[in-house]
Formats: sequence, C-alpha cells, structure tokens
Amino acid sequence: MATNSTKACPAPMKATSNGVFQGDNPIDFALPLAILQIVIVIVLTRVLAYILRPLRQPRVIAEVIGGIMLGPSLLGRSKVFLDAVFPKKSLTVLETLANLGLLFFLFLAGLEIDTKALRHTGKKALGIALAGITLPFALGIGTSFVLKATISKGVDSTAFLVFMGVALSITAFPVLARILAELKLLTTEIGRLAMSAAAVNDVAAWILLALAIALSGSNTSPLVSLWVFLSGCAFVIGAVFIIPPIFRWIARRCHEGEPIEETYICATLAVVLVCGFITDAIGIHSMFGAFVVGVLIPKEGPFAGALVEKVEDLVSGLFLPLYFVASGLKTNVATIQGAQSWGLLVLVTATACFGKILGTLGVSLAFKIPMREAITLGFLMNTKGLVELIVLNIGKDRKVLNDQTFAIMVLMALFTTFITTPVVMAVYKPARRAKKEGEYKHRTVERENTNTQLRILTCFHGAGSIPSMINLLEASRGIEKGEGLCVYALHLRELSERSSAILMVHKVRKNGMPFWNRRGVNADADQVVVAFQAFQQLSRVNVRPMTAISSMSDIHEDICTTAARKKAAIVILPFHKHQQLDGSLETTRGDYRWVNRRVLLEAPCSVGIFVDRGLGGSSQVSAQDVSYSVVVLFFGGRDDREALAYGLRMAEHPGIALTVFRFVVSPERVGEIVNVEVSNNNNESQSVKNLKSDEEIISEIRKISSVEESVKFVEKRIENAAADVRSAIEEVRRSNLFLVGRMPGGEIALAIRENSECPELGPVGSLLISPESSTKASVLVIQQYNGTGTAPDLASAGAEVLTSTDKDSD
Repeated sequence: MATNSTKACPAPMKATSNGVFQGDNPIDFALPLAILQIVIVIVLTRVLAYILRPLRQPRVIAEVIGGIMLGPSLLGRSKVFLDAVFPKKSLTVLETLANLGLLFFLFLAGLEIDTKALRHTGKKALGIALAGITLPFALGIGTSFVLKATISKGVDSTAFLVFMGVALSITAFPVLARILAELKLLTTEIGRLAMSAAAVNDVAAWILLALAIALSGSNTSPLVSLWVFLSGCAFVIGAVFIIPPIFRWIARRCHEGEPIEETYICATLAVVLVCGFITDAIGIHSMFGAFVVGVLIPKEGPFAGALVEKVEDLVSGLFLPLYFVASGLKTNVATIQGAQSWGLLVLVTATACFGKILGTLGVSLAFKIPMREAITLGFLMNTKGLVELIVLNIGKDRKVLNDQTFAIMVLMALFTTFITTPVVMAVYKPARRAKKEGEYKHRTVERENTNTQLRILTCFHGAGSIPSMINLLEASRGIEKGEGLCVYALHLRELSERSSAILMVHKVRKNGMPFWNRRGVNADADQVVVAFQAFQQLSRVNVRPMTAISSMSDIHEDICTTAARKKAAIVILPFHKHQQLDGSLETTRGDYRWVNRRVLLEAPCSVGIFVDRGLGGSSQVSAQDVSYSVVVLFFGGRDDREALAYGLRMAEHPGIALTVFRFVVSPERVGEIVNVEVSNNNNESQSVKNLKSDEEIISEIRKISSVEESVKFVEKRIENAAADVRSAIEEVRRSNLFLVGRMPGGEIALAIRENSECPELGPVGSLLISPESSTKASVLVIQQYNGTGTAPDLASAGAEVLTSTDKDSD
C-alpha cells in the first residue's frame, strides 16, 4: 500500500537547487522550473501577439493559443517535453501562481467596473444586456441536454446546465473595450451601447457563475449548495457596507500629484487576499472576493489609478499568462475526434453565436436601431475572453466538464472572439477619416481675411510639455479682433492591454472624439484639463480639452480625423525629443516620431512640429507678462509663407517682437550655390508661382515693418549658404522662438538640405536644433497644407506610412 501511495503522490519538489556544479538539475526544483515556465510562456505569448497584431486581435487570443500550444494539443504531445517542462509534480506550484495572478487580475477587473455608470445605464443598453444573457443562457441549457446525451454522460445535471448557460451568455468587457478602441468605435453610439451592455453582462455573469459554483460542490446535499450561496450573498452585503467607507477615507487622504503612501497600497492588497480567503472558505472561489473588493473601491481620486499602476504590470505580464498555460494543459484538442465530436463543436459555436446575435439583434431592432448597427452590436456582444476561461476551468476542476466538452468550449470561445474584429470591420467599417462632406475652407494659417477665426489643434503626450504649449498658444492669439482663436487640446493616450487603459475609457464623453468627462472633474480633476481651463479663463480663448485613446500604430488617424471634424487650420505636434538639463535633446519614445511623420503625410490642414526648449520657462506666463522675441527665417516657398503668416499672427500680441530674416542669393552668386540637379522634374512653373507669391508677401512685410515697431524686416544676401545662414542665426541666437518652414524653397534652402538629420523638421529646423547650433531657443517647424495632404520627401525617406491603396480601402 505504501508503494502504491508513493507512486500516486510524488514527493514534493524542493524550492531551490545547489547548482549544476554540485550535481543538481535545476529543473528538478520548484523555483528554477517555475522561472523556466514563466519565461517560456511570456516569450511564446508575446511572439504570438506580435504575429496576430496585423489582424487586430486582442492579446487574450494569443495567450489562449499559446496555452493550448504548450498543452497536450501540440507541444505537450511530446512526453519528453511535458515531463521536462511541465511535470505533474510542478503543477501545484504552477496553478498556485496562476490563481494568485488571477486573484489580483480579477481585483483589477473589478476596478474597471464603474458602478455609477451601471446605475445610469439606459433602457437600450439594459435591454440589450438582458437579451444577450437570457437567450444564450436558454440555448446553453438546451445544448447541455444534447451534450449530456452524447459526450457528457454521468455529470451533475443541474450544475452542468448552469455552467453551459453561463459559458454561452458571457461577454468579455475588457476585451470588448479594447476591440472598440482599436476600431475607433468607442465614442460612437454603437460603442457606448456595447460598453454599457457589456458592463451589465459582466456583473450578471459573475452572479450566475457564483450560483453555478454553489451548485457544483462535491456534496450532493442541496442544503450545502444553499448554504454556500447564502453565505456568498452575506459576504457581498457585508462588503458593501464595510469596504466603501474605508476606502473613501483612504481616497480623501490621497491627493492629486502626490505619491500614495505605501501603507495604503499594502493594506489594500491585504484586504484583497483576506476577502479571497473568505470566499474560498465559503466554497465559491477566492477570485470572487478580490473582484468584489475591486468593484467596491471608489473610483474618485488618484487612489484607484495608483493601485492599478502598482499591480497591473506584474500581474498581467508575469502571473496571468500562467493561468492560460494551466488552462492549456487541460485542453486536448485531440479528444475531439469523429464526426459526432466535430458536429458538437459546430453546434455549440453556432448556438453561442446565434443566441448572442439574435437576442441582441431583436432588442436592437425593437429600439429602432438600424439593421447594420444591430448586427454589429450582436457580434460585439459575442466577444469572449478570460472570464469564459475561468468559467470553463472551474467547471473542469469540479468535474462538471470532461476533457472533450472542455476542449469544445475553449475552441468555441477562441473562435467567437477571433471573428469579432474582422466581422465588425466588414459589417460596420469605421470611418477613419473625415468624409468628403466635411470639407472646409480655412485649412491654412495663411489666408486672405486674417480676421476669420483661427482654429488650432494642439497635441501633447503628458503634463510636462503643457506650460510651454500654453505659452505658445498665448503668443498665438494676437489681439482680440475678428473671430479670435479657438484651441482644441488633444491629449494623446496610448491604448494598451493594461487595466489602466480601461480606466481611461471610462473618462470618454458621450459625443465626438474621446473627451475628458468634465462632469466627473472634482477631487480627481486632471491637471491637464485644469491647466487649459485656467488658460481659457485668463486669456478668453475658446479651449476644449480632448483625449484620444488609441494604439500608437494608428493614433495619427485620430489626430487627422479630429483636425478635419473640428475644421482646424493647423495641427501642432510635440517633437519626439525633449530637452535635458544640459540643454541637449534626448529621444523620449521613437513611436512619437513615426506619429509625427504620418500626420505630416495625411493631415487635412497645415502641420507644425514644436521643439520645446522651455518657451517662457517651466510655468505658464500670463498675458501681461508675455515678452518674446520671435524670428522667422524666410527662404521662400509655400511652407515659409505659412510660417510667416503664423509669425504675423503672433506679432499682433503686444508682448511679441517679430524679426523676419529674408535670405536672398547674392547677385554675383546666382545659380552657383547649388548644382544643376536642383532644377529638375516639372517644378519650374510652380517655383515661378511661388516666387511671385513670395515677392508679394515680402512687399507687404516691408510695408508693415515701416509702420509697426514690433515687426522688423532684415534681408540677408548669401554667398556661402551654410556659413552665412549660421551667421544669421548667431545674430539672433538669444531669441525665444524660431518659426521656419519645413521645406523652404529657393537655391539657398536646397543647398543646406543635405544637412537635414530630421526629415520631419526639414533642413532649417534640423540646423537650429543641431548640437553645433548657437541658439537654444524653441522652434516651430510648419508645413503648409498643399491640397493633397502628402509630404513626398517623407515617403521617400522610408517612413512607415499608409499607401494610397490603403487610404482608398479605408
């Protein structure tokens, strides 16, 4: 008997080894083996996520597929691999780590649920949610009878019915939110309905799952299940009265912009663990306690956000993928054999899709939602995710689902989530750019009537660049004449797989692009919004703070679409480098550079790139204290005229002194500064047009400078292009701001183009920010809209841009 017992229960693994030099094999010990397992899982899932990125699939798809690949369906078919990397004696440690990660992930998922929004759910969303639960739940029960009569004989009937109903009726709220953001549907009517309905569905799914777990205990007495359910209800009621007051007290002691005390973070994590212990002792599951704590923590103030930032990366990046592996090790696709099994897979998948889509479609049409939008809502509500896997794994662990049924259900969840993005794109293709009917007149700063309203869309990545950006806008407002200045301040936020991204989603407004929810701006007022609202009140400029939530790969589409919708004349983007303490420029993120290039290629208006070197210092300068020296370096051409037009607008401000440097070729050097290759293609006629226009605007500048003391005109004759231009810059090196065109025209500009290190800044901008430059002033590089929205030099420079075919397809 002792021998048999030893074979059935292998000896527990020791934690750490003595090392290979003392004859120990590291993977025979718990910690080194766990490290190896984690590394394999992370590498495999991230590689799969990268491969699936072009298909716009959420990361959960890659994690589910990775788990299945490591299990007996693929790599696990090799007994050598399975015994070496995932031996049975290691599964206890693996599943413990996985469930610990799951516990904290469900805590984060609870933080994503906005209970106030749930209380204000409209009739449409509530009706869609209820229909998306009841019909699939009923069809799930019907399907369970077919499965029970074929491949699931002998299981507990009641628990099996409930588990099947829950599995088919779930909608994955976090996965749905990321799909909507990826497809630019978050702030559309269909996106708002889907998000609200999915949140209600999510909460209902947890309640149903709690019921399913209570019914699936090993004890056959119905009284036990009743006690489990009643105890769970008592826990929730007690938590509702105890947890919110405590965390509201903590939230009041946490102030915006100040670090959160470690004591509060540790106490919260301890509460999560204690509640997990209580629900596990009750007989539900430890994750329920964690989820309830997350839901009940108040979302006002910086405390909830700080919790997410402290926990999410470790949990989502390190521990949670282990849960997908633990699930994958239980999934054996090979158990689906024969026509009957594959037929059941088709039946379950079709039933799941039919129930969700038909239920949602029927209610949507009853609320007079158009057919196309109603079908799209049905497919969106059919999204599955981690919650689905949790339900299935609990059912598997409690012997409610056998191997074959479990494999069928996992493949069903994988398929329904995988098809969501392509189907929605086919049925309800999102409009990524403004439609033709959105045409507007003033797409440039340069215009005949300067009294018309100037609309600026200014973009920023964080709070650090706001003071200089506001100082630039203050200088740009000129004097109060005509229709004045209108500013749209677009905060660019990256949508990731992190839980904090969902918290950002909760802040979108109910119309237009994603906006900060001003009704929620109180104790947790965002400093970005506060800064721009203060600027609006002090400067009497119409400012509208906005937020674009998107992935870095296509956030340029949000910028261009917003510019078109708001009829902006110019988009101002921050340069991808920031000034350090020693005055040098250092790259913050390379992604920002590609965003700038894509906007330059596709913008529906003029574009400016702002190289911030502390314009006005580190704080906002009031209107009466503005005293800037602004220099326009004019070589000629479309972009330089736009820069000059912007400079003239700034010169209207009483605190701005404008100097216009016009560079002309010395008469004896005409045609000698650049070689013959300069005048090629068919640009001569356009150059003549530009030259005439240049002469006209220079003539106007001469007149203005003779009348206005704030405008100074200087003409520089150039013999040695690079040297003479540097000499001119040296004369005005103490200026506060340089305005230059991105692609200036004329012989002189062509001669210095070869020195352009940053194509998005052009030759003059690159010259001004080079380490050899004598000036440390801020620089605004401007590209004028030319009617096509393209910058051929950037395309030829190898920037990652959309081709014309891609544009047409959109």
